[in-house]
Amino acid sequence: MDSTETATNKHGYVQLSDGYLSKTPMFQFLLVSMIFPLWGAAASLNDILITQFKTVFMLNDVATAFVQSAFYGGYFLIAIPASLVIKKTSYKFAIMVGLIAYIVGCGLFFPASRVATYGMFLAAIFAIAIGLSFLETSCETYSSMMGPQKTANARINFSGALTPLGDILGIVLGKYLIFGSVDNLSEKMSHMHGAARIAYGEKMLQLTLQPYKYLLAVLVIILVILAFTPMPAAKAMEDTATGEKVEKPGLKETFRYLAHNTRFKKGVMAQFFYVGMQTTVWSFTIRLALNVNHQLTDSAASTFMIYSYVAWFLGKVVANFFMNHFSITKVLTVYSALGTLTLIGTTLIPNMTAVWLAIATSFFFGPEWPTIYAHTLDTVTDKKYTETAGAFIVMAIVGGAVIPAVQGLISDLTTMQFSFIVPALCFVIVTVYFFFEYRYDQKHPELVDEY
Repeated sequence: MDSTETATNKHGYVQLSDGYLSKTPMFQFLLVSMIFPLWGAAASLNDILITQFKTVFMLNDVATAFVQSAFYGGYFLIAIPASLVIKKTSYKFAIMVGLIAYIVGCGLFFPASRVATYGMFLAAIFAIAIGLSFLETSCETYSSMMGPQKTANARINFSGALTPLGDILGIVLGKYLIFGSVDNLSEKMSHMHGAARIAYGEKMLQLTLQPYKYLLAVLVIILVILAFTPMPAAKAMEDTATGEKVEKPGLKETFRYLAHNTRFKKGVMAQFFYVGMQTTVWSFTIRLALNVNHQLTDSAASTFMIYSYVAWFLGKVVANFFMNHFSITKVLTVYSALGTLTLIGTTLIPNMTAVWLAIATSFFFGPEWPTIYAHTLDTVTDKKYTETAGAFIVMAIVGGAVIPAVQGLISDLTTMQFSFIVPALCFVIVTVYFFFEYRYDQKHPELVDEY
């Protein structure tokens, strides 16, 4: 028995040659899973900041989308470097790097609130995104690898099911700590001019500090616990075809391998449009509510996002039940088709029903991200490419930087409500992806191992 197996056996599991573990180490798995809500909280706070910054900095809808561009652009730029760190070191080290960068980004909100410029806030958000890119690149793949291969999809869906809890926490913190002291910021500041408006705007920007103080405390605690916890490698040690030890492939070799994997490329494309769609709907739901009902306060409108994240969580739970009994790709095809219909209704129905349909769409978002991720990663049959393949899927998050800007442009040219046609078209693309993946599974039942 080699040294790796000896070390792992003391913890109750064996490191397998393909990177998976013989059984799931529950404490370590739950510790990694607890990190998922942390990036959910950061993402949902962006939805609050977009509404806050639009008024204080007098931005149009395209400019407000730069919040998401800075956020998801950071993911895109850092995913490959993060995968290289994982390859050279370990998942644990990469997660710790991500937590430290996240802490630094939260800390930058303190000088940003003093400088009170849009660019400084975008820099802080970008720094947070660097940390989150490390976290998602490592945790998404790590979660799926921490146990037997046949339950990889169940593990990542469990971890992903905790993300809405972070989103709910973020929006609640924003609702009460940022929006809590003013009814309707846009209405109030519309009657202010000159120095009085600038001073009040700076006062409102000081409120953005409050949620990040709580996030900092949680991040430091998680970082300390992780530092003192022994974690499994969960990396492929041998060529699964020959059983011989192999060198880790370089970036060029990995890129060539993935470039010839058609299903992998389709999965990355689907993830791009899915993340873009999800980001646009959540970025502009508060704005949609304020546009449809002018009597709403900012705080009241933000409550709709709490409903959205609850719907998202419930969608995950229901989907997990169906995916344990039916084909995963079939369930996701139906989910995506129904989500498309709700977004079409959001675009066309000119009253508060549109807002409720936008909330209903979050139910159908439920299983999309982790399922696309795990399903796409499964197309990489040679597991020595796993770390970098996971990074390419995370890079697809850049859709969250591109699609909101497109929706913001459509909103400026038409109306906020009509701009929801953009995520509706994205959901059509995701539906088509899952439909053809379902067709593929039917033709190749020997490759399907879902139950």
